[in-house]
Amino acid sequence: MTEPSGRATRVGFVGLGVMGRPMAARILAAGFPLTVTSRSAAAVAGLVESGAAAAASPAEVARAAEIVIVMVPDTADLEAVLDGNDGIVAGARDGLVVCAMGTHLPAAMPPLAERCASRGGLLLDAPVSGGEIGAREGTLSIMVGGDAAAFERARPVFEAMGRTVVRVGGSGAGQLAKACNQLIVGATIAAVAEALALARAAGVDPAVVREALGGGFASSRVLEVHGRRMIEHDFEPGGRAALHAKDAHIILDTARELGLELPFFAAVAEGFDRLVAEGGGELDHSALITLLETPRPG
Repeated sequence: MTEPSGRATRVGFVGLGVMGRPMAARILAAGFPLTVTSRSAAAVAGLVESGAAAAASPAEVARAAEIVIVMVPDTADLEAVLDGNDGIVAGARDGLVVCAMGTHLPAAMPPLAERCASRGGLLLDAPVSGGEIGAREGTLSIMVGGDAAAFERARPVFEAMGRTVVRVGGSGAGQLAKACNQLIVGATIAAVAEALALARAAGVDPAVVREALGGGFASSRVLEVHGRRMIEHDFEPGGRAALHAKDAHIILDTARELGLELPFFAAVAEGFDRLVAEGGGELDHSALITLLETPRPG
């Protein structure tokens, strides 16, 4: 995206973890001037080598950019990045667009948007789906809530990272859509795990069952990608189980606030909690299948 003057839009990025680093790399590769900060000095150094500028704080990122991406895992982390002594709000000015692209509580977004607005900034909640692979390949699905004009300004930056970019509604709507996404993904991971465990218990090759199901109505991206992970016991994290457990509680808390019961997903959430409690939080969320295996892998 270029401004009317022909100058490229200046972008900032806060949080260069498993997802943030490849997302920032896609923005840089698309030609946007990029300023970054993160708790990981190595991640910052790698992007600086590719042409980004380093900043000492989120406030400094905000002062250097017109659009700031924040990719941190928890709502508390987002609040600290926005409202800390050296946070984005401290460095904000009129017209700054801040895009919260982690998965956070939908109800937290409107108050945080008001905090940004107090300094002239505009907060979009813009969580993503697609995992580390989608971040690397620029094929993420991006679900956006917030001001329509701010969304149009940020759209070219989103399109550098994602293939599907949709404004769902007002503040918090993007996070609500992500909660729906995580509900479906988590429940499907659980279903695939139980199906493959059932095949193995019956003495049928789970890999062959997965191949057969791939051509029918049970076919899904989860069956394709996470089914393979389960069969191969490849639990190198693309999406960490601990984060999906956190997301599961966001889903259940949001439903509770709305007076809605989700009894089927509540059982899935218990499974993710158990996996984390038994030391599997840093594994990929497809490791849910290990709860069904006897003996459990060490």
